[in-house]
Order: sequence, then C-alpha cells, then structure tokens
Amino acid sequence: MGQNIQWYPGHMAKAFRLMRENLSLVDIVFELVDARLPLSSRNPEVDKLIEKKPGLLVLTKADLADPKETSAWKAYFERQGLAVVVLDTRGPKTAQVMTKAAKQVLKEQLAAQEAKGIKNRPIRVMLAGIPNVGKSTLLNHLVQKNVAITANKPGVTKKVAWLKTATGLEILDSPGVLWPKFEDQKIGQRLALTGAVKDTIFAKDDAALSMLAYFRNYNQQAIIDRYHLNADAFDLSDVDLLLTITEKLGFKDDYDKAAVRMLNDLRSGKLGRYTLDREHD
Repeated sequence: MGQNIQWYPGHMAKAFRLMRENLSLVDIVFELVDARLPLSSRNPEVDKLIEKKPGLLVLTKADLADPKETSAWKAYFERQGLAVVVLDTRGPKTAQVMTKAAKQVLKEQLAAQEAKGIKNRPIRVMLAGIPNVGKSTLLNHLVQKNVAITANKPGVTKKVAWLKTATGLEILDSPGVLWPKFEDQKIGQRLALTGAVKDTIFAKDDAALSMLAYFRNYNQQAIIDRYHLNADAFDLSDVDLLLTITEKLGFKDDYDKAAVRMLNDLRSGKLGRYTLDREHD
C-alpha cells in the first residue's frame, strides 16, 4: 500500500492495564484471532502479559476462511504447544464447545479442586482480541442473549461484572479491546482488508490493489467470476485490472467507489472463503 497504517498505543496501553488488573480474577484467557489471518490478528504482547495463565486460542470466523488453511494453522499452533479451538461463531453449539475446551485446558486444576471437595465451581474467563475478531458475537453465543456492548472501540467497565453461561462459565465483562502493534506493513494491509482497522485510516484503492495481488496468487477465478471478466484478465497489471473492474461495475473512472465495492464483496464472503496469512510451514 502507498501509506503506512498505524496502530493506537494509547488504546493498547489502557487495554493492557485493564487486563493486568483483572488477570488474577480469571482461570483462563480465551484469545480470539480471525481464522482468515490467524497470525496477523494475534497481538504478540498478549503472551507476555498472561505469562503462565492458562489460555485457549480461538480461531473465529472459520466459516469465512479456507478450510485447508485453517487446518494447517491449527496444526501450526498446536505444534507450539497451544490449545486451539476452531469456531464458526454463529454455531449453535458454541457454548458447549468452548466449555468443553476450557475444561480440557484446566483439567489438572479442576481435578485438584475436586480433590479438595470443590465441585462445579464456575470457570472464570477473560476474552482478549483485536477489534472485529468476533468477540461480541462469541460473547452473545456463550451467554445466549444479546448482552455484549459492542464494538470496535475500547470500553471501560468501571465495576467488574461477570456474565454467566448455562454451561458453567463466567465471562469477565470486559477488560478492553486490544489493538495490534504492527511494525510489518503487510500485517496492516491484511487487517485493513478484513475490516479490523478503521476504513478512515487507509486508502481504499491501495487496499483493493493489495486484494487483487492476493487473488492473483491464490484464486484468480473468484475475481473473474464475480466481476464478469475475460479469462485472461490477470494478464493485466493490478492497476489496470482495478480500472477494468471499475468500468465493469459501471463506475466509469471512479476507482475509489469500485474499491469500496470490492472490499465489501471480500468481507461479506461474495468472493468465497479465503485466508490471507499463509506462513504456517
């Protein structure tokens, strides 16, 4: 892209302070990442912060990602010793799946509690994740009603509140939203494509060109079919291809307008399932 996409140190510092203050209250941290960009949507500082606190890595929005790539990423993280759950956050069994996974991670602690006569104590959970990673959707499925205060901006809960699930979890509401610190601009580009960073801080035509470069490498046919292009469309440069798509959409030379349409098509699944992060080998 032609410009740098920047992160928000003030927001991140506030979120980390809240997490640090509340970590002692929870048994486990659910770290949410987007299955379409499992590495780019992770905040590497989270690992340092939670230290020895048990964790569960949750790959959300798996229904939008390439299933083969999701399997490869799951195996990659498991090789690193992480417990991983792959989730379609709209799934009806979300609460049961997450509770079962949490109990597996906490198996030894729960056995020790039971040996002391403590049975069925709720498992206390903290959710961590960058904006637009499916945190609120997951929370609503766990609690099974619309309780989450959305959305992509940090919200500070003055008093610690717990949201209870029917499956024996208690979710901390809410230690804040974590922003990524991306020194690598490729990460910024990928987050822009999925809508994880605000659309006001990057150029839409740059994002569209980045998107075309991705589909050139991995799925040319999806672009050809969606925009009714000739089979040899990718013989053009990305810039000329964007101009061709602009004309096909009836926007004359308004390639910014075409770029917005293309981003919306990508995010809404109209270009099929895709995974932007590929470095899992």
